[in-house]
Order: sequence, then structure tokens, then C-alpha cells
Amino acid sequence: MTDKTFDIIVYGATSFVGQIITRYMHDQFADGSITWAIAGRSKAKLQQVSNEIGLDGIELLVADAEDKAALQALCARTTVVMSTVGPYALYGDTLVETCVESGTHYCDLTGEPQWIRKMHTRYEEAAQASGARIVHCCGFDSIPSDLGVHFLQSEAMKKFGQNCDRIDMRVVKMKGGASGGTIASMINMVKEASADAELRRELKDPYSLCPPNHGFTARQRDVRMEYDSEYGGWIAPFVMAAINTRVVHRSNALTGNSYGNDFRYEEATATGDGPSGKRMARLTSLGMGALMVGMAVPPIRWLLEKTVLPKPGEGPSKKEQLEGKFDLLFFGTTPNGDKVSCRVTGDRDPGYGSTAKMLSQAAACLAQDIPDDIPGRFWTPAALFGDTLIERLKAYAGLTFELRNE
Repeated sequence: MTDKTFDIIVYGATSFVGQIITRYMHDQFADGSITWAIAGRSKAKLQQVSNEIGLDGIELLVADAEDKAALQALCARTTVVMSTVGPYALYGDTLVETCVESGTHYCDLTGEPQWIRKMHTRYEEAAQASGARIVHCCGFDSIPSDLGVHFLQSEAMKKFGQNCDRIDMRVVKMKGGASGGTIASMINMVKEASADAELRRELKDPYSLCPPNHGFTARQRDVRMEYDSEYGGWIAPFVMAAINTRVVHRSNALTGNSYGNDFRYEEATATGDGPSGKRMARLTSLGMGALMVGMAVPPIRWLLEKTVLPKPGEGPSKKEQLEGKFDLLFFGTTPNGDKVSCRVTGDRDPGYGSTAKMLSQAAACLAQDIPDDIPGRFWTPAALFGDTLIERLKAYAGLTFELRNE
């Protein structure tokens, strides 16, 4: 792919998160170390973004998400397409198909397990044939979780000579505005599941994103409100665990079941100790349950969409983005009972500020850091990028990965 014009094309650059990504790309790669362009369906909106940010010399490319010929022309000019156009289950099929057919590498921000599985089923063999490396879930869902587990497993191997067969992740802090795009994706997934019994069964399978014949047998636990003695406080379900846990299990499968056939992984929101922590855990659990039920009932879903939930294209203010942060703790236990833990943090709001930097660095890693002999297929961040992306994120994206003192 050395004859390509661009290393990366940012597809969906006029979306809310696309604009943040474009500004970050402009600032981060002003030295010309990455050649890139922006793309979307409206030339006028692309020009407006270009004018506002000052993208002198950055080419603007027009391609609708359903225009196969335009997407083929896009792929012909770049090594990597970075897509922000969601909900991906509604708008993402044609671009993935085109990247796979043309051998163009691809990464995105999706957190939609039902769509990811559909893409695997349709295009895995074609990606292997063309050499296209496709990497979903390169934002807050699921890079901190996937690479956090990878990091902790590496540390466990160094310290104890074996991987952990159980890791628990706890969200200690998460400050930032809600993502309209994420909410839209959740609503679409609930709509699909409400009408499809087979999909509902699939969404209950913790290994739904693993390749066939993965060999995993461990029963994964459904987190409920409870006291967690390892963390030292109350916990409640975490809204993104449904996608993050599945990505982590696929990473295990793609690395030769390196975490073990009986590896168990869970995620939860930490709400603190004492009566106040218990109260917050109860409210979090009830709130999540009510939201999911509400999105499944059409009249309530309509009311939520119109009056409460953020819409696609809406997001936190610049101030909220800068003041946002996240702090995740990972607790690991080896088969011999040895314990190890680490912390992963981000310095911007998880859904936009940090996500924009994570996706951009994943795209740069995909364009420049992966050896030519790595085959095409549907990868995960940990299985394909591993330590290389961790170093990029620490250096350029405001993330930390640190072993905790026991």
C-alpha cells in the first residue's frame, strides 16, 4: 500500500466527534508524519470544518455511506479509513464491505456487538483473503478495557510466570457528557433485539464475538449491586460492560487463548463505601434497568428520545471535554492465587475528548506500526496493537497504564 496518497482518511469528519478528531489530527500531525484527508457526504460541511480549524492543504473528499463507487474511490487513495459514522448498524455496512474488498485497513468507534458479529460473519474470510485489517471498538469502548487487561496480563506474566485466570475491572471515576451517538446506537440495538428472539439470545452470550470453536467454557458472572471486598466498596452494573467484556474475550481467542480457556472477566461501576456507596449502587442499578426497559417500550422510547436523551451530533461543551476524565482499576488473580492490579486513566471526557485521541492513535498505529506479515482479519485493539498502542496512548493521548503497589 506504499503507493497510496494518504495514510489515513477521517470518514465522518463533520460529526461531533469527527470534528474533535479532525482538530486533534491537525494539531498532532502538523509535522507531516501522517498524511491524511477528511471525508463526508457534504462538501459544504467539510469546507466549514476546514475553515473553522484551518486545514490548509488537507484535502476534502465527498462520499456518502451508501455510495459504493464513491467509497471505492476513497479506499483506493488511503492505507486506513477511520470511521465515525454511527450508529454503525444503520450506516456502516457498505464501508466495511468496501474496505474488506479493497484490502484497505479500517478502524472505528462502534460499541454495537450485534453489528460487529454480523460483520465478522459476512466478511472475515474476505478480509483474510484481501489482507484488510479491520479493528472495531477503538474508543472508550473498548480500548481502556482491552488494553488494560493486556497490560495487566503482561505484568502478571513478568511477576508470576503465568497469566491471570480472573480479572475484575472497576470504574472508579468517569466524568464527561453523554454521547448522543452512543445513545442512538443503544436505542437501535434495543429496537433490533425487541423484534428478534435470536438476537436476544446472542446478546446474552459472553463469547458472541469470539471465533467459532474458541473453546471457552467459563461461566461469566452477571454483575449486580453488591459489596466488593477486593475493591473495598459497593459496585453496580457498568453500561459498557456488554461490549467491553466481549472484546476482551475475543482478544483472548485471537492470541491463542493466552488468558486461558477458563478466563473470567467482569466490569462494574464502583460507587464507594458505606451507606452512601450502597445508596448510589442501588440508584445506579435501578437507573440502568429503567433505561433499558424504557428504550424497549416504543412510547417511552419516543418520549426519552424527544425530551431526555442526547441526540446524534450533540455532545459536551469544550469545557466539559477538558474537565472530563476516567479512572479504571483492574484486579487480577492467577490460578496459583497471586494477585496483581493496575490503573488506567484518561485526561479528557471518555466519550469524546479521550475517544478522539484513542481512535486517532489507533489509526496511526494501523497505518504505520503493524508489520507487513500480520494477516488481514477482524482484529481487536489488544490482539493487533498491544504494547505498541499503549506506548502511543501514553505519549500522545493522555492515558496512563500503571501497575499498582500491592
